[in-house]
Amino acid sequence: MSAAYAVSDCLTMTRRELAHWARQPVQVVVGLVFPVMMLLMFGYLVGGGRAVDGDYVDFLVPGMLTLTMVFGLEGTMTAVTQDLDKGVIDRFRAMPMTDGAVLVGRAAADMLQSTVGLLLMIGVGYAIGWRAEGGFGAFLGAVGLLLLLRFAMLWIGIFLALVAGRAELVQAVQILVWPVGFLSNAFAAPESMPGWLGAFVEWNPMSATATAVRELFANPGGEPGWVGAAVLWPVLLVVVFFPLAVRRFGRLGR
Repeated sequence: MSAAYAVSDCLTMTRRELAHWARQPVQVVVGLVFPVMMLLMFGYLVGGGRAVDGDYVDFLVPGMLTLTMVFGLEGTMTAVTQDLDKGVIDRFRAMPMTDGAVLVGRAAADMLQSTVGLLLMIGVGYAIGWRAEGGFGAFLGAVGLLLLLRFAMLWIGIFLALVAGRAELVQAVQILVWPVGFLSNAFAAPESMPGWLGAFVEWNPMSATATAVRELFANPGGEPGWVGAAVLWPVLLVVVFFPLAVRRFGRLGR
């Protein structure tokens, strides 16, 4: 019965998070449209000439899909810190509710929104001429790797939000997220960069996912053997930040 109550609590908190979509449609739409604007901007305004063998759009789209999974961290942090500021989480903690149901509900809603955003980006990619040439099984594998990265970033965002405690501190994290996202191979091949910078870019966990996804999509910039790294990095991040987030949540108010 305790397991049934835990599942029920988690589903209740997930429905609460999804109900916010209906009350804040502009925020949801902006979150979905922004990565599309980035894709179109880099694809048509500043794309090309980046030491990429083949069509630049085929190189760019997998990178943008990966970048979208990383940039979702900011929305996660904002939602959690807003609940902290308003005292909502304190009220939930005072109720007879399974510990961690709030975090699971937040995670489930974020993963659903990320899946919708990913499908939208894939559709836009097809509309501008990008194609996944690796077959249906490889396509599903690439989508799985992208969502795995999002899941890892999600728990990083939850932990940082619980540590920050205030919505205004999210801006400080946003300043760091952008360099991490751009210091990857999302937009340009490491070969086109200075040696020291290219080496740093290749060690970026985001670059591992982007490279593996390009390989599965059979797009330019993919390299065999990167799928393992694209799995290992997110799993390692989850192993570190999931327990940290749960522990921090349990200590709130102490």
